[in-house]
Amino acid sequence: MDLILWRHADAADGSPDHARELTAKGRGQASRMAAWLNQRLPPDAVVLVSPALRAQQTARALKREFSTCAALDTGSDCAAVLKAVGPVEDRGVTLVVGHQPTLGRIAALLLTGDAGEMSVKKGAVWWLSVRRDYRTVAQVRAVMTPGLL
Repeated sequence: MDLILWRHADAADGSPDHARELTAKGRGQASRMAAWLNQRLPPDAVVLVSPALRAQQTARALKREFSTCAALDTGSDCAAVLKAVGPVEDRGVTLVVGHQPTLGRIAALLLTGDAGEMSVKKGAVWWLSVRRDYRTVAQVRAVMTPGLL
């Protein structure tokens, strides 16, 4: 399975946290990254998105169908996200649109075997190949930030 971790783009400060919208900068980041992803994603890629508004707005830039998944919410942990993604054997490509620090912890877990801290920049994508199970060290296929596009 290929697991793509996409952190929501730049969002306005404020509260409630769930209602924070993308800034103009964030909308541009999401648009550029969506174009990059759409050139590479297969048509049958599964897209799972946090219910937070900024993640929903980021995912909408793809102009693809997606599923809102409560397990990807702002307070989620690695285990909840990986459970929502499902077994490695059952997936081709899954794109997860979510939040820090959870996405960074998932990247660390899959790359090192330890859910340490890794920084996934706003609007960035980490594309990982996972084999057999989530305890197996993944391979990095790509790391892309909006600033590189």
